[in-house]
Amino acid sequence: MSYAFIVVDMLKGSFTNPEAPLTKEAQKIIPVIKTLTDRARTKGFPVIYACDSFLRGDFIFKGRMREHAIRGTEEVQVIDELKPQPGDTILEKRRFSAFFKTDLDQTLRLWGIETVVVMGVTTHVCVLTTALDAIAHDFACTIVEDGCCCHKPDYHEGVLQAYRNSALYPLLRVLPSSEIIRECLDG
Repeated sequence: MSYAFIVVDMLKGSFTNPEAPLTKEAQKIIPVIKTLTDRARTKGFPVIYACDSFLRGDFIFKGRMREHAIRGTEEVQVIDELKPQPGDTILEKRRFSAFFKTDLDQTLRLWGIETVVVMGVTTHVCVLTTALDAIAHDFACTIVEDGCCCHKPDYHEGVLQAYRNSALYPLLRVLPSSEIIRECLDG
């Protein structure tokens, strides 16, 4: 089975305020994401950074969401701790899902990918929509339970619990990083 590892929105703009709830939660998942992406590269699996990259005045900011991750600014760059390596893919996205209006599905098919492993921020929005769109594009998907987060831990846990044993299983799975390592990254 062939895997691709998608890191969602681990961007410098999300780490500017060390006291922000999302920043505090996101700090905790950096080591998990680093371990998985390092091991994925060693096994020859693609690592894809799906990065918010909005335009000023974007429609998405007409709701409660503050303007952030503006294309061309430093805040859309991946944090230094997870710096992309040669051969990694940086995918700019204007909406929540890494699949929406991007060429991700075609790229994954070209590479012969069957399963995507999704991690990053936020569990209840960008991670979840990317995971569900993976299924909608006929890719199996695993959400890394200890490799994603959101500003409220109960939101994170609620989403994961809702999908742990959903009707989509085993097409959509929620697993800890240790099981993902055992399944496809050991050896």
